[in-house]
Amino acid sequence: MSFDVERIREDFPILGSRVYGRPLVYLDNAATAQKPQCVIDAVSRAYTECNSNVHRGVHTLSERMTELYEQARERIRNFIGADSCGEVIFTSGATASLNLVAYAWSERFLHAGDNIIISEMEHHSNLVPWKLAADRKSAEIRVLPVDDDGRLMTERLPELLDSRTKVVAVTQASNTLGTKPDLRPIIEAAHSAGAIVVVDGCQGVVHGGVDVRALDCDFYAFSGHKLYGPTGIGVLYGKREILEAMPPFLGGGDMVDKVSFERITYAPLPLKFEAGTADFVGAVGLGEAVRYVESLPAVEVEAHERELLEYATERMLEIKGLKIYGTETGKTPIVSFNVDGISHYDMGMILDKTGVAVRTGHHCAEPTMHRFGVTGMCRASFAFYNTRAEVDALADGVVRAVRMLG
Repeated sequence: MSFDVERIREDFPILGSRVYGRPLVYLDNAATAQKPQCVIDAVSRAYTECNSNVHRGVHTLSERMTELYEQARERIRNFIGADSCGEVIFTSGATASLNLVAYAWSERFLHAGDNIIISEMEHHSNLVPWKLAADRKSAEIRVLPVDDDGRLMTERLPELLDSRTKVVAVTQASNTLGTKPDLRPIIEAAHSAGAIVVVDGCQGVVHGGVDVRALDCDFYAFSGHKLYGPTGIGVLYGKREILEAMPPFLGGGDMVDKVSFERITYAPLPLKFEAGTADFVGAVGLGEAVRYVESLPAVEVEAHERELLEYATERMLEIKGLKIYGTETGKTPIVSFNVDGISHYDMGMILDKTGVAVRTGHHCAEPTMHRFGVTGMCRASFAFYNTRAEVDALADGVVRAVRMLG
């Protein structure tokens, strides 16, 4: 199929909205993406036709919902290239996934005097859990820096790695700079030193996808709501042998095999890490979102997003005093910027009045802000349903804000 952006926009009902009397220009996709009608319908059908708890009932509704839930898991397994469904764990989001790894894995395998390497451009969700683990276990945090272009300085990794390195935590794509580091040499170097690699895939899985077997990462986390799916659902991929060696993160129903006051044994993967009532409807919605994404021509989607990024960069750099953070080639369609003398918050407020939705602040990446000497940035993040006309609306809105505030 050919990529017809106007046709695709028809699948997303919210894109027809108006803000302050102007057409909505939604450029906050890195925070959460909008939902196609098919996902909204899938969630609605799940609630109206077969809502019932999974895995625990012999009646028809429970069996139907369990089938839909596990079908979603299989679709996601195939989408990310995992070996088996046992390696695909449903969580409430990437933050929950990464906390699960940082706590449960560290509980058994991290010791005093060990060290954890974290990139300087990590989202807090792949930083704070590791800092908590390091503090709990008396381990050390080491930082892999980025340069002035936002490039991850992978050449510095050998000097940080040693025999006490246990974890390398790195993003597949920065949520602020858009940088997509080449993860293969990082993973190979980490494995050579005996460390595991934990990848935050929230942005990368949306822009380019992943094959976890080819990548050979040990863990990979992403959220459904950034992938055009519902909120409150996420995925943790982990290599089977590592997951089996880890203790559970949460205890409760559905993650156990046998329970007595004397001894507890655990359910097999993935249920061992899915305590309590799952967000089974969210999982069904995420499965439908993945189906929708897979129905689009990947090469044309990538070309369209690349064109939007190039055009947005060109338009924004025409504005006097505007600086873009993150200029590494091959980045995701994110443009984070500031204008001399203008607060990023004020800029975002003015843009909103013109119908343009961007994100302002530190984007849950304060170390990245410190690296570039700012307290926050404006971030315009694009999806395949955005258009060149919307880029123009962004640039025109920034010009207007500069005239008002500069």
